[in-house]
Amino acid sequence: MTSCKPGNEHIRKPDWLKIKLNTNENYVDLKKMMREKGLHTVCEEARCPNIHECWGERRTATFMILGAVCTRACRFCAVKTGLPNELDLAEPERVADSVALMNLKHAVITMVARDDQRDGGAGVMAETIRAIRRKNPFTTVEVLPSDLAGDYDSLKTLMDAKPDILNHNIETVRRMTKRVRARATYDRSLEFLRRAKEMQPDIPTKSSLMVGLGETWEEIIETMDDLRANNVDIMTIGQYLQPTKKHIAVQKYYTPQEFGELRKIAMTKGFSHCEAGPLVRSSYHADEQVNAAARERQRRGESELAVQS
Repeated sequence: MTSCKPGNEHIRKPDWLKIKLNTNENYVDLKKMMREKGLHTVCEEARCPNIHECWGERRTATFMILGAVCTRACRFCAVKTGLPNELDLAEPERVADSVALMNLKHAVITMVARDDQRDGGAGVMAETIRAIRRKNPFTTVEVLPSDLAGDYDSLKTLMDAKPDILNHNIETVRRMTKRVRARATYDRSLEFLRRAKEMQPDIPTKSSLMVGLGETWEEIIETMDDLRANNVDIMTIGQYLQPTKKHIAVQKYYTPQEFGELRKIAMTKGFSHCEAGPLVRSSYHADEQVNAAARERQRRGESELAVQS
């Protein structure tokens, strides 16, 4: 395994983290459309390393609603922090229009944390799901909300809109949470995921873990166990990359082989699907994950019928 860096010494990015830039016609067209519609994407705001692959080759994007300013200041995230603007109630329709223009089979909708709102923004996210359903009935929808400040009435508002996947990120291991995340807690995220599954048992739940922040291998495995204990179906594991010098520093770069081992371990734990790799992010290949979740639901249903018969 690769070693952690001593003290504050800077460690060079390894070769496997080199990113292929692709500014082809798809990439340019998609960027232009986002600007014309006044929309934001987490691909841009969070400086996702996969933006050129997703925009240029797969023609997919993760829409970030409720503005581009977050009320939290997590030490890993490049999204702007401050006092957000008023809610844009027309945003759900614009997102749905864009999904139609892109002819997406699977849309991912994420959000900035809106602790200034009583429902944390759940109502706007729920309306975005419904708007996409009205205009794009064959598009599957994945949502990636904040923890909504632990307000479970707000979570019910979101789950009642019935997204195809509910994704909420645990982000890091228990020991590192206070240092890495702002306001969010490890146990509240677990409870959020558990309650989402209780509200809508047929909707797959998903969570993502960053590595390279100083966690141990054993803590990663413990996090997998905690997620499975709360009935999380899908997991993604990716390398943390420091967006600016102001953010928490990388302590270790995991090798592709180590990510492969983590994926194998996750699958033995009972996850229906796991993406793990240096450039994997929460919505990376999300279209493949929703298909895998559907296959797993079908398999479980067939197994239950076999037992009953």
